[in-house]
Amino acid sequence: MAAKPKTIDEYLAALSDDKRAALEKLRKTIRAAAPKAEECISYQICAFRQNGMLVGFGATAKHCAFYLMSSSTVAAHQDELEGYDTSKGTIRFQADRPLPATLVRKLVKGDSFAIFSVRRKSNWNLALSAPP
Repeated sequence: MAAKPKTIDEYLAALSDDKRAALEKLRKTIRAAAPKAEECISYQICAFRQNGMLVGFGATAKHCAFYLMSSSTVAAHQDELEGYDTSKGTIRFQADRPLPATLVRKLVKGDSFAIFSVRRKSNWNLALSAPP
């Protein structure tokens, strides 16, 4: 069994050329959309975090995937995701048909806003219920 990757570079190095190229392009677009986000490996997938998990990506034998931490972001862009296999917070795509960079930027920024709103609301509620 191969060692688990500790960095995104190690993760990508283990992929086929086509999947590596598609995910490197996705990585570059995410980095441009969220320049303050930090790269990491989380649950054996490539991820970006900024005040918590932001987005992730990875590859399986059959497809590449882009993981959003807010299902509402996928739902909000369902029309633009026509032709891609989606579920709550996941968009699956083939390496030869990567997600358009403009769409990725929208999804990252939309997901970031949705996550921030939820975290802010939950922190606000915690602050209201905390004893003096």
